[in-house]
Amino acid sequence: MTQRLTDQTRLALTRSRATADGMFLQEEAAFEAQDRLIEVNRRFTKPAVVTGFPEVWGRFFPDAVIAPDDDHLALTPGAHDLVIHGLSMHWANDPVGQLVQCLRALEPDGFFIGVMFGGETLSELRSVLSETEIAMSAGLSPRLLPMGELRDLGALLQRAGFALPVADNSKRSVSYADAFALLRDLRNMGEGNALATRATRTPRALFPAMAARYGEAFGAEDGRITATFDLIFLAGWAPHESQQKPLRPGSAKMRLADALGVDETKPDDTP
Repeated sequence: MTQRLTDQTRLALTRSRATADGMFLQEEAAFEAQDRLIEVNRRFTKPAVVTGFPEVWGRFFPDAVIAPDDDHLALTPGAHDLVIHGLSMHWANDPVGQLVQCLRALEPDGFFIGVMFGGETLSELRSVLSETEIAMSAGLSPRLLPMGELRDLGALLQRAGFALPVADNSKRSVSYADAFALLRDLRNMGEGNALATRATRTPRALFPAMAARYGEAFGAEDGRITATFDLIFLAGWAPHESQQKPLRPGSAKMRLADALGVDETKPDDTP
């Protein structure tokens, strides 16, 4: 049996402890999704949003069907012209499965946009926490969720069957008084450790030592620290015959050299 990444019961518990003050990244992600949809220049009348934070995303998309980000999405096949996956796919046990279900929920030529935390999220915390724990115990426990890289996440769109897939990222640097303030904020975001294989015991000295190392490595002159949050945006279309398609190999009607306006030269065969 495949090892599950996320403990869903624990994830629900961590999200239940989220506070309004901790929703600023969810709000920024929803706002940027709105902005990107304006650029699509199409009116969507049957939207759906998949999210672990329905209060936030429902406020930004009040006309949308809201579905929790469960393993099996409560979305009707072919019922929507827009599906948004709102900053929760990083906790999915099967990201490709999530994308496939979103695609199935779209009508032909429907649009998908998703946002999730990516590989550079909390890179500073990952570095100092790993270094500190290895120095103290000569081992490393699962304490932070692994994040996908931009190229790999973009490839998931193709695997799921989306047409015209696009992936890009938008980074945020957030300032905190110290590492403990960052940890409190992660708890307020509902982004605490919900790994199925998470560490159950923590040495008392680990986090104070980590906080000191964080300040030394990433502290500013005023004593504050910064943390990076890497928002990955994924977009694609449900396939439709009206969409642009790549030319078949050999179907070009003009040589590349002619199109570029350059002389065609053969490689030098002399040894």
